[in-house]
Amino acid sequence: MSGVSCLPLVQDVAWLTVEEPAEVGRARRAATSLAERLGFAATRTAEIGLAVTEVGTNLVKHAERGVVLLRSVRGTREAAVEIVAVDRGPGIADLGLAQQDGQSTTGTLGVGLGAVARLASTCAITSRVGSGTVLTARFLPSAHREPEWDDEIAAGVTRPFGGLEMCGDAYAVCRTPDRLVLMVCDGSGHGPLAAAASGTAVRVFRDQPTGSPEEVVRRIHGALRGTRGGAVAVAEIDLVRRTARFCGLGNIAAAVLADGRKHGMISVPGVAGHHARTIRSFDYAVPDGAVVVLHSDGLTERWGADHGSDLAADTPLLIAATLLREAGVRNDDACVLVGKPG
Repeated sequence: MSGVSCLPLVQDVAWLTVEEPAEVGRARRAATSLAERLGFAATRTAEIGLAVTEVGTNLVKHAERGVVLLRSVRGTREAAVEIVAVDRGPGIADLGLAQQDGQSTTGTLGVGLGAVARLASTCAITSRVGSGTVLTARFLPSAHREPEWDDEIAAGVTRPFGGLEMCGDAYAVCRTPDRLVLMVCDGSGHGPLAAAASGTAVRVFRDQPTGSPEEVVRRIHGALRGTRGGAVAVAEIDLVRRTARFCGLGNIAAAVLADGRKHGMISVPGVAGHHARTIRSFDYAVPDGAVVVLHSDGLTERWGADHGSDLAADTPLLIAATLLREAGVRNDDACVLVGKPG
């Protein structure tokens, strides 16, 4: 593939429970500390702290089982702070009204959403009454700076097992004008050794994403020898022909969501880096408006196309975070990667 570019490296820094007033301050301090480490100016760091305070306060007042994920997003020229707020609250019946300044009623996130949207470089929200709400906000060093990347076509999210700091699952995305390539690796086990295996898979993929999915999986398989190994899958989406070629080794689940249905993809048995009797790919149709999902076995496969997000309107990150909330019920590392070719 010519003209290959990889989406920025994203690190899911911390998942923070926000259910009590004291936890709002903890989230704010963690977010401003991350901004400082990324070299943000004091004024912009304070704006990020204010936005996180607004989000956290609304979670405490109006939501249930609220959490905030802090992320660093590193491109070639600059970095960004990103937050993902997830809850299982009552949901928001009127998103437009809830985002107007001065609105604070039961069943909404309340006052502050308008302020968050103004302070953030990009902001998106999805909600379903009775299920909960997901909000994402990204902060560049300047609120009015244009981002150097466009990742609205794909995004992922990871969550470590239990109270561990490192997640053994990882993902990466590369694209050309006519191709979108998604990769997920679930390092065997948990903790640093699993993360080392999946990190190797990401480096190999980003260094050389060219070739068929089978070739990419074989390269990763060879590179993971001497590590714990893991499950790995690569999906190459042809944006012109509207097809996907999928190659999975091990227990990475994948599906095309289209026309209100979930069409599963096939992975073959094996462990990358250890044993792979067969590495082969399968082809699938990707109709207009379809969404392609890859996830590790930290999520149950018992979810459907109507899993709580709006596939037509929501960004890939909103879809991924909603799916993790709904299906990430297993006590394991978890990773969801969503491609939305349009």
